[in-house]
Amino acid sequence: MSAREFNFDGLVGPSHNYAGLSFGNVASFSNVKSASNPKLAALQGLAKMRALAARGFGQALLPPQDRPNFRLLRSVGFSGSDAEVLAKAAREAPVILACAYSASPMWTANAATVSPSADSADGRTHFTAANLNNKLHRAFEHTQSTRALRAIFKDDEHFAVHDALPGTPAFGDEGAANHTRLCRDHGSAGIEMFVFGRSEFDVSVAAPKKYPARQTLEASQAVARLHGLAAQRAVYIQQNPDVIDQGVFHNDVIAVGNANVLFYHEQAFADEAGALDQLRRAMGAVGADLNAIRVDTARVSVNDAVASYLFNSQLLSKDNGKMALVIPHECQEVGAVASYLEGLVAGGGAIDELIHFDLRQSMRNGGGPACLRLRVALTDAEAAAMHQGVVMTEALYHTLVAWVEKHYRDRLEPADLADPQLAIEVHTALEELSLILGLPGLYDL
Repeated sequence: MSAREFNFDGLVGPSHNYAGLSFGNVASFSNVKSASNPKLAALQGLAKMRALAARGFGQALLPPQDRPNFRLLRSVGFSGSDAEVLAKAAREAPVILACAYSASPMWTANAATVSPSADSADGRTHFTAANLNNKLHRAFEHTQSTRALRAIFKDDEHFAVHDALPGTPAFGDEGAANHTRLCRDHGSAGIEMFVFGRSEFDVSVAAPKKYPARQTLEASQAVARLHGLAAQRAVYIQQNPDVIDQGVFHNDVIAVGNANVLFYHEQAFADEAGALDQLRRAMGAVGADLNAIRVDTARVSVNDAVASYLFNSQLLSKDNGKMALVIPHECQEVGAVASYLEGLVAGGGAIDELIHFDLRQSMRNGGGPACLRLRVALTDAEAAAMHQGVVMTEALYHTLVAWVEKHYRDRLEPADLADPQLAIEVHTALEELSLILGLPGLYDL
């Protein structure tokens, strides 16, 4: 059956700020407490969505989450009116206030793990919202992520949206950032690669020493069960703990795949040869051949890969049978990476085009093109059954640009999070957005 891949990009929210909350994310920590530009961030993201939609790629969006998270603030003892809650939190626990204002839902690669209908036992597309329990600022996201996914994919005949896994360390789940589907084409049966950083119960699995491993083997196995994946369709591969300690907090910072292509760094996996062998055997069982494109450390160091976000890119299938690699401008600013990419596209292989975008506002907070999108392969019937108001069109683009210009600030300092007016501005903007997208009541939490 034919299917088309849609990328659901996160629309950057009005509270986009640099709080440096994500230990292990080098870019996020490097820009802690600097001023952000929410308006520019949103416009940069919308420009990317518009350009890819104009090229004919399936493009949609996931809406921002409401901020600040007053439920979080009240659950840890801040009481009174909204203004009083903000004032107390700013005075007594500014880090918790920053967590409540986090704009990290913009990175929808962490919103959920998705298995298309071609892979699942019941022939439906399955979503499991990620619990993101490794970080306080993200651990509450799954409630709104689940709500948004169920509003967009509400047809039970075609879709199943599961609740997040239990919010315990054993089931640490970071969503599609550690999940890659490989196949002959998007509509055919594929295999799903789950990359984990540690195991809760298997003490033989080596763990990183400096930064936390956010995805567990047990979480990956649970998602595969929820999605009804046959045992031979799910492949579990351990991420190299040494690269986690070098700032590779998710697999999508060191590897990216699409169709039968896996573009990865030499140091991505704990056992490179074993990982490739597993993938080749699993893909052979579904009639596909793995095309593994390895980037050697001698060509691109892990540090350069992290600095440029070379692998936090998008691989998109084109009508000519080749693929385009969507990269941030930073890839052209790191000499070794720019040189490698020039040779890659000239080499006559699967990847023959580079598409550049300025995503500096997102990059400074630790997320590139791959972080900004959730991939969903849909048949024609499934694409028709999902909510159409979130599909990117030229008309929607212009409407959203006007909405951003109307509601977003162009400068946000850490001290601004204590301003009650900011909370009012954000909520007002999102209420209007829900009507634009045809999702009234989305923010009635």
